[in-house]
Amino acid sequence: MSENSNTNSAAASGKKARRVILQGRIFSLDFFKRNWIYVVFVMAMALAYIGNKFACQSSLQELLSLQKNDLLNAQTDLISSSATYNSMIRESEMTRMVRERHLGLAAPDVPPYQLHSDSGK
Repeated sequence: MSENSNTNSAAASGKKARRVILQGRIFSLDFFKRNWIYVVFVMAMALAYIGNKFACQSSLQELLSLQKNDLLNAQTDLISSSATYNSMIRESEMTRMVRERHLGLAAPDVPPYQLHSDSGK
């Protein structure tokens, strides 16, 4: 007889649970009173997850902006050094070639100037 009463109470509680779910009363005040510790824990975990994601995204953006600035500075330094090196090589190479071939040429002491024609005025 006790088995029959257990089955009836289980069936009744199953019907009650289905009715509560179908009527949308699953998150009632009674539910929160019984499970407030779990609700607070889940909310704390959700807030910690959101905070952690925000902190990681902020750090990643800062890192990327620093890398971009450093990369631009390094590229500028590379181009400047390359230009200086290439100009030194060209000049020294030309001087060496003039010396080897005994052409008698030398670098001018005065800068070049432009001749103007006055016939156009």
